[in-house]
Amino acid sequence: MKVIKIDKKDWTGGLGKLSGGYRLFGPVKDKEFHVFGELAKGSLPDFAFSNTRVSAKSLVFPQTEAMFRYSLDEKQADHHIMKEADKDYSPRAVFGIRPCDAAAFLLVKRNFDNPEYKDPWWVQAYQSYTFVGLACNDPCGTCFCTTAGCGPFHEEGLDILLADAGDHFIAKVLTEKGEKLIQSAGWKSGGDAAAMAAMKKTAEGRISSTVLMDKLKGKATMSLYDAAFWEETAFACLNCGTCTFVCPTCWCFDIQDENRGTSGVRMRNWDTCMSPIFTLHGTGHNPRGTKIHRVRQRFMHKLKYYVDKYGDGIQCVGCGRCVRSCPVNIDIRKVCELMNNYDPAACACPA
Repeated sequence: MKVIKIDKKDWTGGLGKLSGGYRLFGPVKDKEFHVFGELAKGSLPDFAFSNTRVSAKSLVFPQTEAMFRYSLDEKQADHHIMKEADKDYSPRAVFGIRPCDAAAFLLVKRNFDNPEYKDPWWVQAYQSYTFVGLACNDPCGTCFCTTAGCGPFHEEGLDILLADAGDHFIAKVLTEKGEKLIQSAGWKSGGDAAAMAAMKKTAEGRISSTVLMDKLKGKATMSLYDAAFWEETAFACLNCGTCTFVCPTCWCFDIQDENRGTSGVRMRNWDTCMSPIFTLHGTGHNPRGTKIHRVRQRFMHKLKYYVDKYGDGIQCVGCGRCVRSCPVNIDIRKVCELMNNYDPAACACPA
């Protein structure tokens, strides 16, 4: 893996060269928050942020996406025939994605790209990107990435990792896609790998928030499911869905048809397991009819079902967005601790 130095005076010129071969994306200011968006010609990604309010998942998995289009006009020969909506999968590069968001794509990939099923839209969009990460020199107080299988300088899922060193960036080139982008930008100067390693050590030392998950895999699933703490955990929940909206590893979606006149489009939209109608059956039966059911499902899926299925960690990268955004202060770190330490034999309440 090659390490190079990018002087900030060469940053704008390099991005300008890239704009001819890539669509460029990065964090941009949106009122008091930062979000990911496509960069206008000549504009730069705004790196003056701790983390974006919403994760980078919408780059690959849009909040609303057209899947098919059709016509109901029987005068047309192809009426009532679904046609795949036009897509643009030309090369793209996103700058400033945090390592936790890049790692989240690899967790989500198991749902959209696996031996049994490959979602064509997600796969093609994901493959079109070159991911240029921005290491976290000063992580948020709610970040617990180092104990969630990630970290402020985590490299997995990235093509290039940038570290801000003041008047320059140190860039670690991790993949062939990353090498191609670096060459296209014309950045060639040798970088200091030791300096980057020192920055990583300092950043990791600044993370004070942790989660314990060492016992989760060994817990009996039904024992956790029937635990007495779920009622108290769910008591304050509003079922607003904010946690799933900001989460980089939530992947639930709904499919709906939208018609106007004789034109129609089949849409895929983000959905949330926190919604009371998420599991509502056509018969009127709802297997998760109370918020206790829904809150338990969210945490059991991320912290137990996923662990049991894949055996290599929780379905969470420790970005802390749900902790910061929950209007009633439900904290995944505390729930994980409850689940990890749960002992039904020591519980005074009957299961």
